[in-house]
Amino acid sequence: MTHNILENYLINTAFMLLLIQLITYLSNLTIKNSINLHKISQNFTIIINIILCISLSIRWIFNQYFPLSNLYESLIFLTWSLTFTQILIEKRNENSNKLIGAIITPMSLFTIAFASLCLPNDMKGASPLVPALRSNWLMMHVTVMMISYATLIVGSLLSFLFLVISYGKNVNIQGNSYNSKQKLFFKYTTDQNNFNNQIEHNVYKINLLQGIDNLSYRIIGLGFPLLTIGIISGAVWANEAWGTYWSWDPKETWALITWIVFAIYLHTRLSEMQTGKKPAIIASLGFIIIWTCYLGVNFLGKGLHNYGWILS
Repeated sequence: MTHNILENYLINTAFMLLLIQLITYLSNLTIKNSINLHKISQNFTIIINIILCISLSIRWIFNQYFPLSNLYESLIFLTWSLTFTQILIEKRNENSNKLIGAIITPMSLFTIAFASLCLPNDMKGASPLVPALRSNWLMMHVTVMMISYATLIVGSLLSFLFLVISYGKNVNIQGNSYNSKQKLFFKYTTDQNNFNNQIEHNVYKINLLQGIDNLSYRIIGLGFPLLTIGIISGAVWANEAWGTYWSWDPKETWALITWIVFAIYLHTRLSEMQTGKKPAIIASLGFIIIWTCYLGVNFLGKGLHNYGWILS
């Protein structure tokens, strides 16, 4: 069909643009004050997001249901969510957007590549919805869950980036999540020029780590309530479809584990007022938990959430 050809063309175009965008971001990291590359990368993100939106809209119009009923559709929607999150973050964090794009773009490229290259063709096509999915809750529950996954993935990636940059350094962040001060300890040389260069370099790193730490906290702080809403709406939908709010299905169990991990992260930030490496380690663990919940349990082919996924 014509709309399938157009949809495939749009997805392939988005894939190629993401690949080019990754190259521009990596080049941007190595070239100082490269305004042109920076603007090109930002424009690519917007174009890719629009292309994915058009692709999903075409699928929605021609198939008469919101395109989140199988793994292929959810991967495309996740890629859209990641690029949309990237656009919002880059607009509000001009100073650190080089690193932001450099860590989000590979994830977006991975999700769309997995959908396009790894899934068999019969999993990419639309099929009639099973009775349990013929509900308005499909849009409400799955959309919120996918957006929460995207925001939590980005927040976790930033925490991992924090650990990478601060690796081997004694980083001490004092204060709470709203007002924190960082101390970064190094062994200084007695040479005055080198000493001044080290001071300037360390001040830059301190500001960079401070920004990454706070940004990761804010993004996870946004994704966590979305995850909570998604789980609650899923429970309501489950009661409507299967007659029970909670059945300890593998997907439900791992969603709860994901919620607990990020609840612990926020608890350490808010109640224990810890910042820096300890919460970053928890958030980095959350990255693995998210992918286990979203993708890993689908390879089991068991439970109530296996409609149209890996084994159904």
